[in-house]
Amino acid sequence: TVGFGMTTPATVAGKVFLIVYGLFGCAGTILFFNLFLERIISLLAFIMKACYERQLRRSGLLPPNFRRGPAVSGVGSLVGWKPSVYHVMLILGFFAITLSCCASAMYTAVEGWNYIDSLYYCFVTFSTIGFGDLVSSQNAAYQHQGLYRVGNFIFILMGVCCIYSLFNVISIVIKQILNWVLKKLECRCCPKCHKSSTRLSRRNAITPGARLRRHNVAVDADGQYDSDTEGRRLSGEMISMRELTASNKVSLAILQKQLSETANGYPRNVCINTRQNGFSAGVGALAIMNNRLAETSDSR
Repeated sequence: TVGFGMTTPATVAGKVFLIVYGLFGCAGTILFFNLFLERIISLLAFIMKACYERQLRRSGLLPPNFRRGPAVSGVGSLVGWKPSVYHVMLILGFFAITLSCCASAMYTAVEGWNYIDSLYYCFVTFSTIGFGDLVSSQNAAYQHQGLYRVGNFIFILMGVCCIYSLFNVISIVIKQILNWVLKKLECRCCPKCHKSSTRLSRRNAITPGARLRRHNVAVDADGQYDSDTEGRRLSGEMISMRELTASNKVSLAILQKQLSETANGYPRNVCINTRQNGFSAGVGALAIMNNRLAETSDSR
């Protein structure tokens, strides 16, 4: 998808072939980029997790004979640990800059461009913008022409893969910034909406008199509670599990699932934050990034 435009089909048959071939070729290229992104993120996550475990061992938070597994609980569990999207962005950015500098040195020596123009060509090509003002391999002959063409192919392929991965990580950072801005600006201009959102956010909180207020609006299916129960609710004392589920309309199945996840050491905080994120899930590269990076963590 660079599309320099230096070589184009001239016949009708060539144009028809380009349409058919491009339909499958571009789809296969996107699949290749997504597979590359998944592998590179998995590799970076594995390396960063190993470094994190080593740091915990040095600080004494992990025993020396620590082994990965769900049986280990507490600080040393690391089950569901994900690398920070900012660290991955810095690593991919470093790789992209290093690759662009190396490719620019080759283009400066072979094509005769200055180094700034070579860097500009690398960004335009690796990002698939493809203006076409600078195009490599356009001279009639080069010294070591075969070796140069192989190097040009490798640099463009690896450069597009790295920039594609970097762009997807940057899109996650932009998504996180937009979520933060939207959260800050949510209904600040309308006090009525802000008050309504505050009530909705505390719909599961047990407050004195909350059951009594709700009773005036809707009729309880279990009938009237006795005065002792109402008094204990109004005084803020502890109530039974039945009264908890009845007052908050929480399903016991959901409670059992949450207790099971807590007992098994699953990272509930990441899952909950991901479900609450308006930009979460997605398909393709966005889904890969959401599943493998801690981009929706509130602590970052």
